[in-house]
Amino acid sequence: MAAGIISAGLHLTGRAVASLVFLVVAAALWLVLAADFAIRLLGDRGRFRAEADTPAALTAVAASTVLGTRLSMLGWQRAAAALLVLSAALWPWLLLGVLRRWGRRMPGVAFLVCVATQGLAVLAAVLAASAHRDWLARSALAAFCLGLLLYVAALRHFDLREVVGGAGDHWVAGGALSISALAGAKLTASPVWTGAAHTALRTLTLAALALSLVWYAVLLGAELRHPRPHYDVRRWATVFPLGMTATACLSAAGPTGVAWLRPAGEVLLWVAVAACLLTCAAFLTTRRAAAVTGSR
Repeated sequence: MAAGIISAGLHLTGRAVASLVFLVVAAALWLVLAADFAIRLLGDRGRFRAEADTPAALTAVAASTVLGTRLSMLGWQRAAAALLVLSAALWPWLLLGVLRRWGRRMPGVAFLVCVATQGLAVLAAVLAASAHRDWLARSALAAFCLGLLLYVAALRHFDLREVVGGAGDHWVAGGALSISALAGAKLTASPVWTGAAHTALRTLTLAALALSLVWYAVLLGAELRHPRPHYDVRRWATVFPLGMTATACLSAAGPTGVAWLRPAGEVLLWVAVAACLLTCAAFLTTRRAAAVTGSR
């Protein structure tokens, strides 16, 4: 997810080579995780069912839609459509399983119910624009509205103490609004919506983006006030919202007519790239240290 959205952001800023590098990484990781998904489904049904009911399982949908959106930007519409079909097939089954097991105080992964749903909205809106399918644009609008409702529901279950003590996935609280803004931007750009509908979509897009930037400031302030320097795999759930906020700003600038969002998005994109590289370096350092310890 992190590599895929950074690839999209780099593409929007004209960094073609860097964008393709991140796309290759994203595609390779997607294939590895898809293979692991299939192996667990076929080889260990009990464990698969237990893990499928956790919010993290929805990354299968979110990652597929992010990759599909990036492939669509390359003009690979059939591959993007196939990923939309796959994501739409997985989404209701995984979502219902997660909602059945929601707790009262949850970490940031609770917001994946919104992220996965808005991922469907983004990919459907992108494909609707490329194929001129109004019904697909209307489906994207339905997913967008549902995603906003799911965000409110997730916020009610989110443990606010995660802001100062979370291991990284607490950033999804803001990232879910960023992908909502991205979906809204794609819908706002569609010629299907005119008049009051277009105005409403523009307003919702800017509102979601503004709130995501507020979350960005709050979460960054909490990180500076309460540093968490040690590597945790959940730090990748920090990189994705950083990249998503940047991409949402870049994508919303044109459809909403707010020109300053583009330079802001470019700055935030490099923050996301830096965070990605630092997280990767921390991961490699941790693995190297573990290997040295294990060899003794």
